[in-house]
Amino acid sequence: MEFIKLTRDGHIGTIVLDRPKKLNALSHDLVAEVIAALQELEGGGARVVVLRAQAGARVWSAGHDVGELPEGGRDPLGWDDPLRNLVRTIETCRMPVIAMIEGGVWGGAVETVLACDIVIAAPDATFAVTPARLGVPYNVSGMMTFMSAASLRLVKELAFTAAPISAERAERIGMINHVVAAEDLEAFTFDMAATIANNAPLSIAVMKEQLRVLAGAKPVSPRGFEKVQGLRRIVYDSHDYHEGIRAFKEKRKPAFTGK
Repeated sequence: MEFIKLTRDGHIGTIVLDRPKKLNALSHDLVAEVIAALQELEGGGARVVVLRAQAGARVWSAGHDVGELPEGGRDPLGWDDPLRNLVRTIETCRMPVIAMIEGGVWGGAVETVLACDIVIAAPDATFAVTPARLGVPYNVSGMMTFMSAASLRLVKELAFTAAPISAERAERIGMINHVVAAEDLEAFTFDMAATIANNAPLSIAVMKEQLRVLAGAKPVSPRGFEKVQGLRRIVYDSHDYHEGIRAFKEKRKPAFTGK
């Protein structure tokens, strides 16, 4: 595998994001490798997975690979978007997935982390939901992932400001599970993974699926869903969406007009 490293120790699998030149951006190819690794571990009898970046990484993941987003006229975050597939795979695989976080987590990578079952972070970790910087409309299922992990007011702050919050604050409000000193992060994470791996795997798999179904029991009427999708189309057909993507590629500050 080119963009990740996959190892296994007994019933514990480890997936390391390993695309440092692109800050572990979630490209189609990287996501495909993570999904394939999760499926391989699940089929091979692993009972828990640790998802991490390279040791000491300053950026856990920069989120969507913006270079792969369409410049307009098409939904940038549709049902078959790589991130959607990755989040669904994490949520529906039988094994608990533990996100071990060092450094910054940006954009769609925040959703990936929050889709994991347990999140353990070093004190230097930060989380920033950045679509507003690019003029990108987030999708419905992604917003529901955020709303399952944090209060509506915090989701609004993250989405509207695109500003990072610290691991300490994220732990305090229940968005993540633990903040652990950097020198103890790996030992703490793998101790928890070992505890999970020593418990009954069928029981855990069933409880994970129960919790997934119950967390998603938030009915939206067909009219409401159509309205949300229509609002998203306003954004990805706009001048601001084109401008945000082009400005990112040209490495300049976007000039948003609200049109």
